[in-house]
Amino acid sequence: MAEIHPAQRVAVLADAQNLYHSSHSLYSQNVDYSGLLDAAVDGRELVRAIAYVIRADSPQEESFFEALRDIGFEAKIKEIKTFGDGSKKADWDVGISLDAVTLAEKVDAVALCTGDGDFSRLCHHLRHEGVRVEVFGFRSSTADELIDAADDFTDLADLSEAVLL
Repeated sequence: MAEIHPAQRVAVLADAQNLYHSSHSLYSQNVDYSGLLDAAVDGRELVRAIAYVIRADSPQEESFFEALRDIGFEAKIKEIKTFGDGSKKADWDVGISLDAVTLAEKVDAVALCTGDGDFSRLCHHLRHEGVRVEVFGFRSSTADELIDAADDFTDLADLSEAVLL
């Protein structure tokens, strides 16, 4: 796969739910999305940055969504589904995968910000299509199969000064 260079076109796809749970369970801190975006772009041409978020009816969430937009992310928002038994579910796995596959023909690299091993198959597909795949996650909560499927893995713990608030 191609190494990082300034003319490289990159898309940054951030699984906000996964990053939130990881940063809170490991550090009791929030992710600094500005620092995350800077680390993922790394001086290259940003084609698109998307943060996939879940609406949880929290008082601060609208200001969080607005802050994401101000930083340069497009915020894609999904509502939580409540089932008859009271259980709740909301995830962006299919949406992130579809966007990544769609963007693959427009970029040289995809920076996938998550630790979710469900994306390992997506990584294999993107690499097969000639797209460099970079995973950004907290090592202690990132699936081994995801790390193995990527061209490069960045442990966000090593960047904690830049990516944690």
